[in-house]
Formats: sequence, C-alpha cells, structure tokens
Amino acid sequence: MNKSNLDGLIKRWPALPGINGKEEFFNSAVLALLLPVKGEYHFVFQKRSASIRQGGEICFPGGKFDPTKDADFKETALRETVEELGVSPDKIRVIGPLDTIISVMGTTVDAFLGVLDISSLDELNINSDEVERIFSVPVSHFENNEPELYQVSITAHPSYINQAGEEIVLFPTKELGLPERYTRPWGNIMNNIFVYRVAGEVIWGITARLIRDVIGKIKA
Repeated sequence: MNKSNLDGLIKRWPALPGINGKEEFFNSAVLALLLPVKGEYHFVFQKRSASIRQGGEICFPGGKFDPTKDADFKETALRETVEELGVSPDKIRVIGPLDTIISVMGTTVDAFLGVLDISSLDELNINSDEVERIFSVPVSHFENNEPELYQVSITAHPSYINQAGEEIVLFPTKELGLPERYTRPWGNIMNNIFVYRVAGEVIWGITARLIRDVIGKIKA
C-alpha cells in the first residue's frame, strides 16, 4: 500500500461501522408494529402457520432480505409486512430502527418500530399460507411485567459424527497446529433467552428481545 492507496481508502471509509461477517448470516428484517386501541397502543403479533419455517411461533411481521427487491432492510420489513398482513403500505408509518440483533444461531435481524394506521385488526387480510392468526397485546402489559429469563449453553464443535458413525472434521485444528484444547468442543457460552407468557401464548427469543428493546426505550 502506498500513499495514493491510503488516500483512496480514507475517501471510501464508511461514516458508521457495519457488522463484520454479516454476509455470512441469514439476514432478515422485521417491523414491530403498534396499533392504537381505545387510546392505548398495542403490539401486533402474528402466529406463524404450521407449514412454514418456525411454524407455530409468535413473531412480528418480517422476513429475509432480498437484494433483488429491497434497497435496504427497512424495505424488507415493509415488503414482508404488506405481504403477510395484507395491509396497504400507506397504512404503515415507520418511526425508526431498533437495535440490530445478531443471533448465535446464525441470523441477523434489523428491526424497526412502526404504527398501523387502521381502526381494527379486522381490516387486515392476512396471508394464511404464512400466518395462522394475528392478535394484539397492550404495550403496558410488557411495561408492567418483566420477562422470564433462561439460558442455553452454546458450544463450538470442531467436528461431528455423521449417521454412518464417521467423524466429519469441520475445523482441522490438529493440521493447523492449534493447542490441544481446540480438538474438543470449547466455549460453553451461556446465551440469555427471554420469555413472555401472554394471551395464552409464549413469546420468546428474538421477538422477546425486540419487545425488551422497545420497552427499554420507553422507560429511558
């Protein structure tokens, strides 16, 4: 690298940092929606259809980023919300971004907070291929009730045993001359999982984290 290379690098340097390795993840975006009901805002949730990925779970509308359709993650969140809830784009007002979630399960979620400009959930025409049902819960419920907290252990495995009983090496630690401890599973990182029990359903994982994000911003 010479001075000319460095000068060019400085001109191209981004104003804000990104997420290293984001392209290696399943990149998605969701819209945490608020609906005014009798003078109080509710979160709008959907229960995923049993036939799709993570069927039967409670979530906010959203989905995978598609570079052929979306200029950015905000467009992803809006496009997926329109498709899943059957709502006109002009009935959605996006307030702004929430904190990006990087899941240990290989997913990134760029989330946004928005408001639905409709009188009732009955105005929505949900896509039954993806959504089993929709319901709302007052935001105040989450302001007044802390989530349950659990943990799971996340461990790095340099190899695994396949169905034929053969060891499949993923990371050749011996060949690379790394310390002996890396030939066995390592890490044992404890990952927090938040859980809300509400309306006869369990809301957990990424959706629960997004709720905590919003509530934290309300209480700040």
